[in-house]
Amino acid sequence: MQVTRPCVVSLRWRLEDAQGQLIDELAEPMEFLVGGDDLFAKVETALDGQQAGFETDLALQPEEAFGDYDSALVCFEARGLFPEDVQPGMQFEGLPDGAATEGMPEAIYTVTEVYPEHVVLDGNHPLAGIGLRMHLALLDVREATEQEVTAGSVGEPIFMVQTGAPPDEPLH
Repeated sequence: MQVTRPCVVSLRWRLEDAQGQLIDELAEPMEFLVGGDDLFAKVETALDGQQAGFETDLALQPEEAFGDYDSALVCFEARGLFPEDVQPGMQFEGLPDGAATEGMPEAIYTVTEVYPEHVVLDGNHPLAGIGLRMHLALLDVREATEQEVTAGSVGEPIFMVQTGAPPDEPLH
């Protein structure tokens, strides 16, 4: 079967930054919905019309992956708004109750620095602003179920962080 939208593909990949540093390796096959929310557009384009056994290398610019880094998504909040054990690398959904910063989007905020009086939060994706290289292997193609098409996803996380977060912690 050829990759056509919508369908489900089983993939393996190796993801590196532009300097060849390993970011993620999907050694065991995982399924993703083509024509939904699971994959970057450039990955879907590379898979279009292909069959099981296809392999390719892709270069993804920041805007084709996790976006450009936006310094406006960095803010400082009072240390007292956070748990006593707050430390760099911790992530929070949204800003804490009582946050002084206004107008920030709902996002996952990563603690980048902790000071006695304040905490620095970054609402950028951890891979924002980074060019990526991906070796992609297409192992299988199947028809998508009605439930998968309606959900826009097979429901599995896209990437796993190997640096700066606990192992097996999905990137958002």
